[in-house]
Amino acid sequence: MNTIGPYPLMMAVFTAAIHQGTDNPPDWHQGAVALSKRFGSNMGITAVGNATRYGLGALLDEDISYYRCRCNGVPKRLSHAAFSALIARRRSNGSSVFSIPGLAAPYTATMTATYAWYPARYGAKDAFRMGNYNLLATVGGNIAFEFIPRKVWKGLEHIHINTGKVAE
Repeated sequence: MNTIGPYPLMMAVFTAAIHQGTDNPPDWHQGAVALSKRFGSNMGITAVGNATRYGLGALLDEDISYYRCRCNGVPKRLSHAAFSALIARRRSNGSSVFSIPGLAAPYTATMTATYAWYPARYGAKDAFRMGNYNLLATVGGNIAFEFIPRKVWKGLEHIHINTGKVAE
């Protein structure tokens, strides 16, 4: 669901439309073929990022799911959502740890895109920049999931696999 479900498909279409409008990357030009390249690129980045996140999470005994905060107050909830991009729980004992998968996944995904299917003029600097945007998008998604009303939250459990859990 996190790779080819409704949520990632909608985000890939949305991002492809933005990239089409800004002609990014310009080497792909405009038109239906260019839009399909941008959409495919976004889906590829999502697939590589999720494979990295879930694969490393399993290897390192980390639950990489997002857990909503049970705290009160907007500043605390914002802080929780932002830091959760780089915090995971040990599956074995529930303790919080720095999440290597949370840090590695955005950069692995964009590095793969840069060297596998992006035009040749793109390099590591571009991959790092795109990885920063990817990590920022994770933070933004966490903030959105943190503040979606709980009644709406229940309906979204079927769309995004990580939305049904609440942090203690």
